[in-house]
Amino acid sequence: MVIERAEFIKSVVDPAAAKLPFLPEIALVGRSNVGKSSLINTLTGRNKLAKVGSTPGKTRQVNYFLLNESFYLVDLPGYGYAKVSHEEKAGWEKMIEGYLTYSVEEKRLRHLFLLLDIRHEPKDSDLQMAYWAEHYAVPCTIIATKADKINRSQRGIAAGKLSNALRMTFPVPVIPFSSLDGEGRKLLLTRLGEINI
Repeated sequence: MVIERAEFIKSVVDPAAAKLPFLPEIALVGRSNVGKSSLINTLTGRNKLAKVGSTPGKTRQVNYFLLNESFYLVDLPGYGYAKVSHEEKAGWEKMIEGYLTYSVEEKRLRHLFLLLDIRHEPKDSDLQMAYWAEHYAVPCTIIATKADKINRSQRGIAAGKLSNALRMTFPVPVIPFSSLDGEGRKLLLTRLGEINI
C-alpha cells in the first residue's frame, strides 16, 4: 500500500457519539510509552501528524486519522502508565473496551495493531489486550517497536518471543519496527495492503 493522503480528523471520548462517516478502521493499541504516535508519523511520512509527547500517556482520547480517504487509523489511549490515578487508568481501560465493543458491533474494526516494546516481556495489560482481541475475534498483528534498541541479528528472535508470550490461540504476524531507522515500515505498508479494507 502507498499512503498518499493522511489527515487528523478528531479526538473523542465516546466513539459511538463521534458520528463519523462509515469507513473501515484499523486500531493501534499499546502501552503508553510504546511509540504509537511515532509509528503513525513514520508510517504516513508526516512528522507532526500525531503528537509525540515528552512524557508517556499523551494519548488520552480516541484519535481518528483518515488515510487515503478510504479508512481510519484509530489511535487508542495508551495503557499501563504508572504515574496516573487508578480512576484515570480505569477510565482509559473503559474507553478502549468501549471502542472495541462499538466498532466490532458496527462492523467498523477490521484489524488491530498491538504494539509491544521488543525489549521487554509483555505485561499483564498487554495480555489483557491480547485476550480482548481474541474475545472480540479481531484479526491482529503485533508490532514489535523500538527495534533499533537491540542488535539487528536479534530482532527476529525477540519478536518471535513476544508472539509466543502472548499465548494467542490463532496465528499472529509479528513485525519488528523502528521509527528511528525505518525498519518495518515497508512490511507494515504491505500488511495494510493485505487487510480487507
